[in-house]
Amino acid sequence: MEKDINRIKVALVENKRTNKWLAEQLGKDPGTVSKWCTNTLQPNLETLVRIAECLGVDVKDLLWSNKKNT
Repeated sequence: MEKDINRIKVALVENKRTNKWLAEQLGKDPGTVSKWCTNTLQPNLETLVRIAECLGVDVKDLLWSNKKNT
């Protein structure tokens, strides 16, 4: 069972941005960004920080928490 790790797609929607826009900002292939958004592929930590900067969010906001609320 695959597990969603990142919230990049959610953050893009919240910021009213598209995969294509993010790909242009990062100089990446739109297909790569699409894979990040579907959690098929994960960006490295440096790229995750750049994504957070582009979206104006904290890098923690791009990751699903591994802690359960009790």
